[in-house]
Amino acid sequence: MRAIILAGGKGRRLAPYTITFPKPLVPVGDMPILEIVIRQLKFAGFTHVTLAVGHLAELLMAYFQDGSRWGITIDYSREEKPLGTTGPLLLIKDLPDDFLVMNGDVLTTLNYGELFHVHRRSRASLTVACHRCNTKVDLGVIEFDGRMQVTGYREKPTIPYDVSMGVYAFNRRALRNYAPDTYVDLPTVVQDLIAVGDPVKVHLTDNEWLDIGRPADYEIASERFQSMKEQFLRSDPTWEPVLVAAQ
Repeated sequence: MRAIILAGGKGRRLAPYTITFPKPLVPVGDMPILEIVIRQLKFAGFTHVTLAVGHLAELLMAYFQDGSRWGITIDYSREEKPLGTTGPLLLIKDLPDDFLVMNGDVLTTLNYGELFHVHRRSRASLTVACHRCNTKVDLGVIEFDGRMQVTGYREKPTIPYDVSMGVYAFNRRALRNYAPDTYVDLPTVVQDLIAVGDPVKVHLTDNEWLDIGRPADYEIASERFQSMKEQFLRSDPTWEPVLVAAQ
């Protein structure tokens, strides 16, 4: 199984940690974020990882080398200019029919093998891993119709919403209408697929998922990782990897 990890961004929101380090190399506890991901992918049955690199690529390449340290094949695809969250995929010539794509700073207990297996069974062009969040509104929320007539009143409700986890399973056909070396982001791909009726699926999970976009989030994530290290490094101790034949 093949995974593409997007590791070329500058991580500006996490400054000053990312001034001299690429964000995927910032440590969570005693281990770089991206090393945690590599270990999880290895456990989930992935055998080949391509790092799509750009900013401070040499540091990433020096640390991960060919992946033999973790028993996995790692190679690199380098973008010379920013290409968005999907554009870097267009530079990779040997993509299999189905492959995993994820950001290089994802910290989650998501079962990557299960996501990939579900995606392939669905025959979707794209599957988006989603996490359910809840926001408490500390105000009274009024509901009303087009005649301005009140239809409901909720005092300090909790509003659920589902967010992308930065982890996706692709079929190669999702990229067929984009030219290499062009800027393409993931929302554009999703909207284009929906517009032509090409199936985009959701893989909804309640697994642990931590945003580390800002310094305050990073501190929380570091503490959480330390307290749940076994779960993060093995994804789920009771789960056996779903081994799907490589393309």
